[in-house]
Amino acid sequence: MTYAGDRLIHDADSHLMELPDFLSAHADKAVRDELPNLAGALTGQFDPGAHGGQTGHDSENRSRLVALGDNLTKGPKWHDALGAFNGQERSQALDLLGFARQVVFSSFCARLIFTAANDDIAYGAAAAHNRAMAAFCDADSRLIGVAMTPLQDIDRALAEIEQIKALGLGALWIPADAPGGRSPGHADHDRLWATLAEARIPFILHVGSASLSIGDEWMNDGKPDSVTARGGAEVIGSKDLTVIHFAAHRFISAMVLDGVFEAHPQLMGGVIEIGAGWVPDMIRRLDHAVDIWSRSEPQLAKMARKPSEQIASQLRFTPYPFEDVGQLVSESTADLYMFSTDYPHAEGGRDPIGRFTRSTASLPTAEKEKFFAENFVDLYPNAFG
Repeated sequence: MTYAGDRLIHDADSHLMELPDFLSAHADKAVRDELPNLAGALTGQFDPGAHGGQTGHDSENRSRLVALGDNLTKGPKWHDALGAFNGQERSQALDLLGFARQVVFSSFCARLIFTAANDDIAYGAAAAHNRAMAAFCDADSRLIGVAMTPLQDIDRALAEIEQIKALGLGALWIPADAPGGRSPGHADHDRLWATLAEARIPFILHVGSASLSIGDEWMNDGKPDSVTARGGAEVIGSKDLTVIHFAAHRFISAMVLDGVFEAHPQLMGGVIEIGAGWVPDMIRRLDHAVDIWSRSEPQLAKMARKPSEQIASQLRFTPYPFEDVGQLVSESTADLYMFSTDYPHAEGGRDPIGRFTRSTASLPTAEKEKFFAENFVDLYPNAFG
């Protein structure tokens, strides 16, 4: 018996755990010496004594992890998990988890690439990341690798998208900033959205698309005994949680109001590991914005579909395990939300299926199937032929 049992489940968020040479081993020679310091980003998360020089777990550890069977999510996390940094081991992990498809993101590269010192480094590091991701996922067609590219240089971004298509990667992780000082709905970006829509490659906003944390000044409470959980790979504190969705909320709202989804009805996007409790309110605000401001902003009056209709058709979101999916659906629509584990990160918890089963218990069977599988298929049509 697998962890998923006889239920059809697609996992919309998992991660590989990079080794220090993840980028350098796949980088062009011209940029290799200028790459962002991935080894530094791994400090505190990577134990050279346990994993240094390895391409996978030793046979004893691998056997111990495989023996966990359908309890794999209750086992070790981070680099210590089965399939954390080896694609063939991830296939073994997926056999035990029982998911029909699993999306794979990197863990440490996003902010290094999206905030690189210059465009040569940013695009060189992104290219190396994408080759490394393709190599990890090549072992198993059930794995959907997520590529990455900055957007500030449109021609370079388009060139990298062509490489992403050639590598067979299934999605494009982008920053949630105003690319090159422009709104994402700027006319110059139309080629980007059109290319992604035609290729049926969804864009992704994920933790790491913007800064994870609230500004340091908001952490200054004058209380020397206060502690925070923030630090490391995607590890946030309580104050960070309150603002983690702001950048994605702003980016999506700008795309809607600038008419990107109206102009490109085949364009799909995912907002992953940023929670979803904010989504129903965003949708209401956007519908109100178009209704009210269409009188003074005539371009809004040209929309054939309300923002709520555009979002339901073209965007998908992953709730946190502690959020009530049934409540989210009651405030919006069952078309929006997807199951995820965050494997092998600790934030996904030890029993994501159990937690999401409880929070979807009030939903009709058809809406549960949307959450665990069907909405995923809408976002990743290329993975299903």
